[in-house]
Amino acid sequence: MSSLPVSRALGALETHLAADKFVRVDATDMRAIVSGFGELSDWDAFSGSWDRLEPDTYMADGGRYRRRRHAVFEASDTGPIRRLAHQAHYQGLDYNALNGGVERWFEPVESSIAGGPSCNALLALCRDAFSHVASGTAIWKIEMHQFRIEAKAGAAGKPTPEGMHRDGVDFVLVMMIKRTNIKSGETITTDATGKHLGQFTLTQPFDSVLLDDHCVFHGVTPVEPVEPALPAFRDVLVITFRRRV
Repeated sequence: MSSLPVSRALGALETHLAADKFVRVDATDMRAIVSGFGELSDWDAFSGSWDRLEPDTYMADGGRYRRRRHAVFEASDTGPIRRLAHQAHYQGLDYNALNGGVERWFEPVESSIAGGPSCNALLALCRDAFSHVASGTAIWKIEMHQFRIEAKAGAAGKPTPEGMHRDGVDFVLVMMIKRTNIKSGETITTDATGKHLGQFTLTQPFDSVLLDDHCVFHGVTPVEPVEPALPAFRDVLVITFRRRV
């Protein structure tokens, strides 16, 4: 997608997602679309909260390169989006052969961040887009994940250590928050047969990809530091939507 008026960009996003099962949205369009759902007055605080993520201690590969926080919300196709009590994140081994099969309790997303205008606008955008693409009405379980993948000299960071995968939900948003002193981190998408669908790198804040998780597998190549002596990391936001029956 290239720069378009906001209403046309939103319509194009939903059309591409419905037809192609994933859509890559550049930073300019995405920021404009998100702004149509609310103010981004706390964006600096929102993006800055990635500096306070806690280590992911559930990495079955023994890695200590991932930090994260987690929050769960609930919403209908219309009406308020409300945060639920903190709970575990769970994926079956069919979807995450590396870290699945256990309840994983991550530190919660800070209340001021989860309840702030930037987060509210992002959740509302996802709810609008996914509800328009999905058939029928739904009550959605929404999970928000803040990820930081750190890279060091001789120790690449793995954004998707489980490899090419689906998340076991209905829809997924992946948004770039910040890249600092890293190279690579290329996103790859395929269909269920392994047919290549797309390959691109999210580089700027707000660069995004939205996925129909039933149809599209995705993965990201490992990241390495450009300057080995300096901090190197990749910050992303992942929001998933799953129907509640």
